[in-house]
Amino acid sequence: MSTTTTYAGTPAVGGSPTAPTPQPLAGRPGVPFGRTLQAELRKMVDTRAGRWMVIVMAAATVVVLAAFIIWGPAEEATFASLVQLSTVPLAMLLPILGIMATTAEWSQRTGLVTFTLEPRRGRVVLAKALAALLLALALLVVAFAAAAAATPFGTGEWDLSAAAAGGVVLALMIFVLQGVAFGLLFLNTPVAIVTVLVLPTVWSIATSIIGALEDAGTWLNLDSVTAPLFTGEMAGKDWAHLATSGAVWVLLPLAVGTYRVLHREVK
Repeated sequence: MSTTTTYAGTPAVGGSPTAPTPQPLAGRPGVPFGRTLQAELRKMVDTRAGRWMVIVMAAATVVVLAAFIIWGPAEEATFASLVQLSTVPLAMLLPILGIMATTAEWSQRTGLVTFTLEPRRGRVVLAKALAALLLALALLVVAFAAAAAATPFGTGEWDLSAAAAGGVVLALMIFVLQGVAFGLLFLNTPVAIVTVLVLPTVWSIATSIIGALEDAGTWLNLDSVTAPLFTGEMAGKDWAHLATSGAVWVLLPLAVGTYRVLHREVK
């Protein structure tokens, strides 16, 4: 099979062609963002660790609900309480999902391949964040479905308000983005996981036992400022607390981590 290459150079003296002039490729340049997003979604569940992480989170939600229905007080098994209960394991594990999505290129040394196929690193970072959020939404659907299936075995009361449902989704998306941010900041899976689990806990303990930090704790404790979201009782000042805490625990490490990925040498 033969191929013919057309050069865009001009004939030199003696009739021999000069070096070809580079020409842009026909069609849409670069990798479409949808394809990058699809690849990042697939990478999150293709590995054994990623696949089992998703399975464990879904299974933990079902097990927690089943245990509450069997041994918990039946008068408290309303749809709203079951939804809140089902999101407890997700709130703890979803940050790890975000971390694994952003540190895979550096812990598994696949960054050279990824950033060669798509050298625009900002698009890769955005695709990783969106992939983590989409997978988290899929797990939330499982949690809501499990809570709905368990409600008839409890009180049968469908008391979940739209504000509470939206608050649950928003709170868990914040936790996912926190994991993404810490993953980008450290680019090391164990270090990022330990930090995102231990540092907020240490800060929460410090603000509760040190009087001078009590006021700061009401503004900078991500766990406490997201608590009203789960009950749908956010007031005016609660949103200010959430914005402040989110800026410190999510936006700041996300900005620093993104800058680090955009400028770090890939080895």
